[in-house]
This record gives sequence, C-alpha cells and structure tokens, in this order.
Amino acid sequence: MIHTTIGSAGHLLVIVAFVSALVATFAYFKASKNDLPTDEELTWKRFARAIYTVHVVAVLGVVFSLYWIIGNHYFEYHYAWKNSSLSLPTGYTISSFWQDQEGSFLLWIFWNVVLGSVLIFSNRSWEAPVMTIFALVQAFLTSMILGVVIPGLDLKIGSTPFLLLKEVMPDIPVFKMDPNFVAKDGNGLNPLLQNYWMVIHPPTLFLGFATTLIPFSFAMAGLWTKKLNEWLRPALPWALFSALVLGVGILMGAYWAYETLNFGSYWNWDPVENTSFVPWLVLVAAIHTMIIGRKNATALKTSFILTIATFVLVLYSTFMTRSGVLGNASVHSFTDLGLSGQLLIYLLTFTILSVGLLIYRWKNLPSDEEEVSTYSQEFWIFIGATLLCLSGFQILATTSIPVYNKIAEAFGTVLNMALPADQIAHYNKFQLWFFSLIIILTGVGQYFWWKRVGKDKLQALYNPLLLTMIISAAVITLWGVKDIQYIALLTASIFAIVANGAILLNIIRGNYNLSGGAVTHIGVALMLIGVLFSSAYTKVVSINNSGLMISRSEEFTNNDNKENKENITLWLNKPEKMGDYMLTWRDVRVEPRHIPGYISKSWVDLIENDYRAVALRDIVVNDKQYYAKGDTLEISPENFYYEIEYREPSGKVFNLFPRVQINPKMGGIVVSPDINRELGKDLYTYVSMVTNPTAEPVWSQTENFTVSMRDTFFVNDYVAILDNVVRTDSVDGVTLGPGDAAVKAMIRVLDKENEYVITPSFVIRDRLVARKTEVNNDLGLRVQFQEINPQTGQFSFAVNTTQRDFIVMKATEKPLINILWIGTFVLTIGFIMATIRRFKDFIKMRDKETAAANATKRKVKAQTV
Repeated sequence: MIHTTIGSAGHLLVIVAFVSALVATFAYFKASKNDLPTDEELTWKRFARAIYTVHVVAVLGVVFSLYWIIGNHYFEYHYAWKNSSLSLPTGYTISSFWQDQEGSFLLWIFWNVVLGSVLIFSNRSWEAPVMTIFALVQAFLTSMILGVVIPGLDLKIGSTPFLLLKEVMPDIPVFKMDPNFVAKDGNGLNPLLQNYWMVIHPPTLFLGFATTLIPFSFAMAGLWTKKLNEWLRPALPWALFSALVLGVGILMGAYWAYETLNFGSYWNWDPVENTSFVPWLVLVAAIHTMIIGRKNATALKTSFILTIATFVLVLYSTFMTRSGVLGNASVHSFTDLGLSGQLLIYLLTFTILSVGLLIYRWKNLPSDEEEVSTYSQEFWIFIGATLLCLSGFQILATTSIPVYNKIAEAFGTVLNMALPADQIAHYNKFQLWFFSLIIILTGVGQYFWWKRVGKDKLQALYNPLLLTMIISAAVITLWGVKDIQYIALLTASIFAIVANGAILLNIIRGNYNLSGGAVTHIGVALMLIGVLFSSAYTKVVSINNSGLMISRSEEFTNNDNKENKENITLWLNKPEKMGDYMLTWRDVRVEPRHIPGYISKSWVDLIENDYRAVALRDIVVNDKQYYAKGDTLEISPENFYYEIEYREPSGKVFNLFPRVQINPKMGGIVVSPDINRELGKDLYTYVSMVTNPTAEPVWSQTENFTVSMRDTFFVNDYVAILDNVVRTDSVDGVTLGPGDAAVKAMIRVLDKENEYVITPSFVIRDRLVARKTEVNNDLGLRVQFQEINPQTGQFSFAVNTTQRDFIVMKATEKPLINILWIGTFVLTIGFIMATIRRFKDFIKMRDKETAAANATKRKVKAQTV
C-alpha cells in the first residue's frame, strides 16, 4: 500500500508555509511604515501575526509529515528509503530526518519559526521591522524545499522531501513490472553518523545558524527605521546567545570527530568546519563592538558591518556546502540538488539588500568628535575585533579556493587552484600567531575595560606579567617546548589566564554577574593550551621495531614510510610489546542492541544483509542470560570492535575496542578510535588495517595426512602431534543417539611461543559418517578427521590453511587534552553568564520603556477626554 495522503499533505503544507511567509513579509512591511495611523498600523500587525501563525502551523505540519513518513518506514518515499531503515534505533531514526539537504533545511526553518515566535511576544516595539526580515528569510528557506516546477518555463524551485521513490527513480525495472512496488527496507543512515553526538550536534548547529538572523534583523530594522543606536540593546543578548549556541554546536562537531574519525584529532580545518567557524569569529568580534557601540560612533558603524557580515557568511557557508562547489574537498558537503542557482540568489539578495541599506544610511550614522585614545577601552576592543576578523578572513580566503575556480570557470577561464596539500600546517602557520595576539588582548583589554590601567598608569599589569613569566618558564622547561610559535602561544595563554583571573577575583567580590567576559576569556586560554599540547606534542607509542615493512601502499610509504614506522601488527592472541605496554589482540566483537557492551562475534551467526543474528550459544553477560542458543537477537550490523588488551608494567590491565565499520557510503571500510582517558593524557587507539570481518576466509588446497598415535607431522610452519584419539559423548552441533558413536582427536600444534590443541571429531550416526571440522583462527588452520583404519591403527586428517587473522593498529598519547575540554566547559559557562546578564538588562529597560509608553498613552487619553 502506498501512503500518498501524508506526502500530499506535507507538500501542500510546504506551499502554504511559503505563501504565508511571503504574505507575512508584506503585512509586516506595511505595519513598519512610519506614516501609518496607529489604528491602521495595529490592524496590519494583527493581520501579520495571524498569517505568521498560519506559517508556524504549516511548518510544524511539514515537520510532522516528514517524521511520520520516516518513523513509520514508508519506504515508498525516496527520502525515507534513502536515509532510514528498519534496523535504526529510535534516536538514529530521528537523526535520519536531517541527514539529507531537504531535512536539514526543514530543521533550519523550524528553528526560525520558534525564534520568530519568541521575538513576537518578547519585543513588541521592534516586532514589525524585525519580523519583516524574519518572514522574508523564511520565504527563501521554504522555497528550498518547495519542489515546484513552473509550467512552460521548465523551472524547478526547491527540492521536496515528499517525492515517491518511483518519481525520483522511474527507470528502475521493478516499477515497470509493479508500479505499486514498495521497498521492504531502506538504505539506512550513514553508519558513521550513528553516534549520539549526531543526534544533538546538527540541531544545535542549525539553531546557532538560525540565531544569527536575530541580530541581523535588529541591525536591518535599526537602519530602516533610523533607530541607529537603539537596536543594540535588544540585539546584544541575542548575539551572545547565538555565539553560545553556534560555538557549542561547533565544539560538539569537534568532539564527534575526535571520538569517531581516525585522523587523530578534533579539528582538521575541513572546508565545511571552516565555513561554520568563520561566522562565529566575526560574530564574537561583533559582540565586542556592540558592547561599546552606544557610546562610540566608530564601534556603532563596525557593529553594523560585522552583524551583517555574520549573517551573510552563514548564507555563504550554506551556498558552499550545498551547491556542490566543494566537490571532493570536504567529506561533510552535500551533493548538488540543482539548488545552486537558488542558493546564489538567496545569498546575493540579502548581501545586496543589507549592504545597500547600510550605504544608504551611512551618512546618518554619527561620527566621533575625537580620535580614540590608545589607552581607552574602545581602542583595545577594536584591536581585538580586528584580529578576530583577520583570522576569519585568512581562513575564508583559503577555504574559498574552489569558489574562485568556479567563478573563473563561469567566465571561461581555468584557474586550477588547489587547496593546500597539508591543510593543518597551512592554517596553523597563520592561526597560531593570530590567536597568540588575540588571547593577549583578552588580558590587557580587561585591565583597560575595568580601568585598572591607563595613561601613565600601567603598573597594575606588572604583577600579572611577572607571574606569567615565572609560570611560562617552568612549563616551557618541564615540557621542553622549543618552537618559538608554541612558546608564544603558551605564554600568551598563561598571561590571559593570570590577567583575567586577577580581574575575575576583583569582580566576584563586587557583582559576580559582571564576570562573564573574564570567565569566557579564561575558557579560551585553557582551550588554546589544551590544543597546543594535545596536538603539537602528540606522542606515537606504536613504533614498529620489527624492521619489517607492513604495507607498500602509498598511504603507508608516504613521508619516508611514516605509517610503516608508526603502526604495529598484532596477531590474534599473540602478545606484542609496545613501549611500556604489552598488547594482545583478543577477539572481534559485535554490538548487540539490548545487551550492555559487546559480545564475541563467534557467539552469533550474522544474517547477511540484516540487522539480526542467531545465537550459537547462550548469551550470558555479567552473570545474566539475555538469550538462549538458537534465539534471534538484534545487532548493529555494520560495526565490529577489535578487543585489544593493554597490560601495564604495574600489572594494571584495560581493554580498548577500536571500531571497524563496513560502510559502502564512505568507500568500504571506515575505522574509528577507542580512547583510554586519564587525567593527564588520552591514549588514542585505532585500527589501520584489518582483514574484512565479514569476508569468508580463503582456504588453501587440502593437504592429507595419515599418521599413527604420537606421530609428528608438519602443517604449514607448525609442528603437529597426534596425542590421542578418545571416545566422546558430545559433539557440538550434533545430537548423538543411543546407538551412535563419536571420537575426537587430540592434536597438539606447537607455535614458536604457544601451544594449541585442536580437536576434530569423527561421528557414526544412524550408520552414516559425519566429520566435524575444527577451525583455529589463531593459527589459520582447519582440520577435518577423515578416516580411521582399524587394521593399521592409523588416522587420516584433511588440513587447510589460510591467512592468519591480524590487525595493524596505531596508538598515540595526547597530553593535557583534558585542559581543552575543561576550557570548552568554562567558555560555555562564561557565555551563559554574559547572555543572562544582557537579557536581564534588556528586559529591565524594555519594561521601563513599556511602562513609560503606557503612561504617556493614559495621559494623552485623559487629555483627550
């Protein structure tokens, strides 16, 4: 059965949302005109609110419709088939909503609806001009999921998530045989995104993108209505909230990368990462100029420029990631859905509109009567904002190289510019110096802000400087920091902590509500120290001392055989020395859905192309039986975990479980790390190379041996001894009756370091012969008991060999990385404190203005009467 009703309803609601956004834009625009009588203005406002309410209901209906399709597994819809499957747990079914372009646009639209509703009820005096901008943005966003083709022009507007599979892929042969064909299961969510961070990171990031619209709307409304100073007070708390949410969203993505990807870090200067980071840098710069914008004309002008730039950069980020312009430059970018033209119109519309309005009003903006003093608060805030913008510009200039190529291509020219081969080294070369200067300014600026220093009064900085030099010298000596740029960043960060800490102590004695800025700056400084040591002083502990080359592939031989030198090979159950650790690869494990932890892959029989497995034995974990032999259980079919035992010289033992993922969407096999976290360092381990855990072993040609009791024979590189043949009452997988008989051979196999016993069985059951093969994965041997010759007393065995199971793994120590995570927590606390304080200030002033306006109305009414 094809459920067309819900899809038709969803598509209709998208059209309603688009039309209502356009009508609300017009209504709010009319209500914003200065020459309207009060009654007419109120009428337009009420009409605009009613239409916006329709828009809200329509958007919520669209969200519900798409969730209903995905949650109920209506695989007749292309979006559900492409992004979800029956095997997905509920949390990941939810996150499949925003895996593709249409769903992520819808998530953005949803957040804008929520924020717009809050603004309507929280700030009536700015409602009409601000909501005009809001509604216009919503019209553009909803057009992205409109999915309407204009007849005659062959022009498609948007891409709808409510298309049926047969509408997207009509040429599939199955639809010619059965037009009502419905797939039994879907493609599923990219396994790499099946992580709890991916359930909360995208909604947080898109909320951050959505919130940048609020300060932008206030800035545009201020220019439009000539309230050139007044817009700052309501916009500032929202700008802080936006920086908080967007920053947290970016950090969530960094932590996801650290836990999930195998490049060994949390930030790779990926183009998509950069396009979210640059608007955040500019937004933070805007916040600092907005703080002083009411008393400094230059700061006011700068606030307009940076607030507009933040939102435009978010649109530019959207264009880059969704137009396909990045191509293979980023693993995060979407493929082009034919929306690049729409995205470009979206970007240019708001760029031209905002820049044009700013130029038009520029002559009305106030000017400073005198130059800013070098010893003033304003000067140091300007310097800090400038450095933040320069940092963002350097990142953006390099990240935009694919855009330059596309522009040149549009004009018939070929540039063939390429992104840096070593992106991390390229960006770090500039950003380390930028942030060294920025973090110094956070300390110096606080002293000027709180008027602890001034002209001919710099003594207050001497003690923080002296203490910084003592601490820095100790840390540099202890850690052996020699690189000049690392010394500069470390010293600057310590100075920022000392200086902001001293200011913080003084503020707390008075009013702790004012300490948000100092706390935030300390958080940034801690993050930079954590980044410095965890990245620059990462120590590879998996040094290959065997003298053997692991692989001749380009990946391993590049950079003077770097990966061959920094990886070690582990054989199953064979201990190997690695630095101070003794390592043993113990097992391959799978992840059952309703059992804590992992279980051995040998405990279950995986069902091909399914998310279920059959238990080959009773599944007992922590003395609790979850399944009996023969039961079917749910697993995560793409994930295999390699149990690696670490044994320290002290005798302490811990296990890590780096993951190998069968992931066709990412090119085959994708590996993810496991991390042993300690106070001073993380031990970061991932598997570089494995034999495919789902592939059947390739056995050699059968070799036959006929031996007598106690005979020695050679199998592959091993010595084998037939110790005994004994009667047995049980054979695994075979039920023996009263008249049946079974024997089992005891074959001892000697490796260089270990001794193994292999016990193949020979069974006579119902007068028929059965041979129970035994496989030893540690040795790569398969032995079958073939025959018994009573006359000669000899026994025959068939032996096959295969490649022994092995893994190649890499382990690194990341010192002081917890300082980075502590810094992110402190940064977040600081932003929360600053945001709450500014919202309180705004609400207090809003209520005072509302009370004054009501008093004026009552007075006018009384005079009229």
